[in-house]
Formats: sequence, structure tokens, C-alpha cells
Amino acid sequence: MNAGAEPLLAVRDLTAGFDAGPVLFGVDLDVATGELIALVGANGAGKSTLLGVLSALVRPTAGTITLAGEDVTRERPEALVRKGVAHVPQGRRLFGTLSVEKNLLLGAYLRRDADVREDMARVLEHFPALKNKLGRDAGTLSGGEQQMVAIGRGMMARPKLLMVDELSLGLAPNIVDRLIDVIKQINREGTALLLVEQDVLVALDAADRAYVLENGRVVLSGPTAEVKDDPGVRRAYLGL
Repeated sequence: MNAGAEPLLAVRDLTAGFDAGPVLFGVDLDVATGELIALVGANGAGKSTLLGVLSALVRPTAGTITLAGEDVTRERPEALVRKGVAHVPQGRRLFGTLSVEKNLLLGAYLRRDADVREDMARVLEHFPALKNKLGRDAGTLSGGEQQMVAIGRGMMARPKLLMVDELSLGLAPNIVDRLIDVIKQINREGTALLLVEQDVLVALDAADRAYVLENGRVVLSGPTAEVKDDPGVRRAYLGL
């Protein structure tokens, strides 16, 4: 991120958790307009909880979240969608008995503009495998195709920030490579991306900068090349 530039998303001293106790402790994180950020860490590090807080599904107990300079710490989920935040959840969470087309259109349910069909065409350009499956029930698709629908649904909200949780989960490496190529293309077209990944190498290869989360705390952040070269990261996540 350029020094002095106001981030699109700024998270400061964020603490959050559940009845069992805190999961996140004093998290600081920035995403600039047009950036692709990786958030990596082991299972249980708090990555999905952080995305839950950023999409207002989980309430923080302390700290602030600003979006384009506006405090959105206490916003409701639908208000955040209107302001430009879209969340592709872990496990995809599609409506299996609804068609692919209806699942995609659900991403645009808060929009009142005339460009929804144009954006549907853009999604299908990114995911041509879905073009002849629009009438199929989403639950009948392969895992990779379901992930395409989930990402496409997020795109249909026309977000400024698209957050993708565990893109690679349960998918073959060649499918993951194709999805990462699309994620990078969406980013080049101007959408900021926050990519949450357990596959650290996949995430670091795709992103501009990275944050490493361990036990609910950011223990390292910086350009991906520096993070990848960190001895602790190489030992803990890359097997080097």
C-alpha cells in the first residue's frame, strides 16, 4: 500500500470471539483499493472469524473497522454489502435446490440498477464452464463449479472488496490454479481482494501482501516475497 494513502479497509486493534472466549486479539490489517491481500494461517488461527467480523456476521468486542474512511464497526451485514463488501464463505453455502442462475442473482439482491444482466455476462466470461449450466440445480455441480458460482455470486454484488474464504478447500490443484487466475483477473479489473487460505503457498503466490495469523494474532505482515522468505513461515507452512 502506498504510504500516506487511505486504505479501503482499515482494521485497528480488533478483538472478537464467542461465548467460549476471545478468538481474535488486537488485530490490525489494511487493504488498499485494488490490492490483493492474503490472510494465511493454520486451522483454528481465527481467519474465518476475522472474515465473519468484517462482514458483520460476528460482533467485535473491541477495536474499529473503517471502509473508505467510514466507521462500519457496528454496521449490519446488508449495509456492508450495500457499501461494497462481499463475502464468499468457506464451504460455498450455495442454495443447492436453486438453479445456478438464481444463486448468481442472489448476489445482486440489494441492487436496483439496470446493469445486473451485464454483470451476469461478465461472471460467465470469467467462468465459461457455467454458461450451459445456468438452469441446473447448484447442488448437482462439481466442487470446482460450485466454487465458481460462489465467487460469481460475490461478484454480482459489484463489490469494492471481495473476501474469499478457503478458495482451495477440497479442490484439485488444477482447479485451484484456474480459480486463482480468475481471482487475479478480477483484481486487475479493480476489485480489492482479501484471500483467506490454509494453502499458504497458493495464497502467497497470488497476493501483493500477506498477513500471517497465529492463535488470533497477526504475527507477521508485509510484501509476499518477504513473508515467503521468513524462516518461521518457511518452517511452519512451506516445509522448507
